[in-house]
Amino acid sequence: MKTFKLGGIHPEENKISAQQPIEVVPIPKTVFIPVSQHLGTPAKPIVEKGDVVKTGQLIAKGEGFISANVHSSVSGTVLKVDEIVDYSGYRRLSIVIETEGDEWMDTIDRSTELKKECTLDSKAIIGRINEMGIVGMGGATFPSYVKLNVPHGKKAEYLLINGVECEPYLTSDHRLMLEKGREIMVGITILMKALHVNKAMIGIENNKKDAFQLMTDLAKEFQGITVHTLKVKYPQGAEKQLIKALINREVPSGKLPIEVGCVVHNVGTAFAVYEAIQKNKPLFERIVTVTGKSIKKPSNLLTRVGTSISDLIAMTGGLPDDSGKIISGGPMMGRALSNADAPITKGTSGILVMPEKESKRVATMNCIRCGRCVTVCAMGLEPFLLAKLAENQSWEEAEAEHIMDCMECGSCQYTCPSGRPLLDHVRVGKNEVAKIIRTRKN
Repeated sequence: MKTFKLGGIHPEENKISAQQPIEVVPIPKTVFIPVSQHLGTPAKPIVEKGDVVKTGQLIAKGEGFISANVHSSVSGTVLKVDEIVDYSGYRRLSIVIETEGDEWMDTIDRSTELKKECTLDSKAIIGRINEMGIVGMGGATFPSYVKLNVPHGKKAEYLLINGVECEPYLTSDHRLMLEKGREIMVGITILMKALHVNKAMIGIENNKKDAFQLMTDLAKEFQGITVHTLKVKYPQGAEKQLIKALINREVPSGKLPIEVGCVVHNVGTAFAVYEAIQKNKPLFERIVTVTGKSIKKPSNLLTRVGTSISDLIAMTGGLPDDSGKIISGGPMMGRALSNADAPITKGTSGILVMPEKESKRVATMNCIRCGRCVTVCAMGLEPFLLAKLAENQSWEEAEAEHIMDCMECGSCQYTCPSGRPLLDHVRVGKNEVAKIIRTRKN
């Protein structure tokens, strides 16, 4: 069975919401829509207090090459354009809209009929994806049109589609494949057309046998698309690991997948591309898994961007009495919330409520040089060393030891018998080294 070779772990899967069909969340009375829901420069608001907007209307325009447009997820009146506290506890510029009905832009095709044929050429496809604010739906939120603009001198040979969803607990991609498989396939053919490639490979972990079988059957209707089952191993869904598993190529240090002829997109992104191109629908809603061992009704919820996280938790039975931590994302790469009233964004794949007993960190002890963190690192790094360099603020040495290659998967910290906060230190180190690199370029 295909997989990457270097490192990796197998944490408890806990896919307890996998059999729960997608439910539509009621439209909230008020939405808080951040203008920065993507990697890169924040979008610039083009509406102000008192403006009346429709669902799907452009409300903030992407600034610069790496940015993304932001659209209203509801119809109503703009209450204010102001800074609000997001999930990290920082204040971010957002557009607050009071909902009035649900009037969509006339340009959006709201029919459920599958539209297979795409009449746009490559340039028009990329332009529409940019216009509709599509970003990577696997969590990274990198503007999708940027990936499709292959740099001069490079050539895309393969489109790789990530249906792995290796993060424990999360099931939004799994349900999307089961319920919107044909739309995903059409989205993949559109991405192939945009990239001028004739080969697309979908990778799905072996713990999603129903999705693998369905997508394999559907692929027979679409030329050039193949579906591959992958060994259940974390972080199988990371770009470089997926490339290694599917086509046995290795992306060099500091380089992007296009260096080895690949462009990687998530199944959620392929679905968003289908809706953008075939239905003229901007990205203003997504599926969010709300889960946890004590949650009464673990669910996969189709949610408008700007809906508060607390509203979703209430929909699944409310916050359990034994709750210790709320995480945006999964337990490995997610971030603990400081504010449960923060809004859902384009990159919110899941909300995990962890019991108090499981949310506490173990006592930190001295490193015993066991080497487990090195063994499990899928990037071939030395996490214990990178963490120590970051603690000592040895930024140049950390850069020389390839700290920027760390994908922050958390495997090292998960496996450390001394409970050392390796990832915490590495994240700090990466931020500081990134600042130095930016200063050097300027």
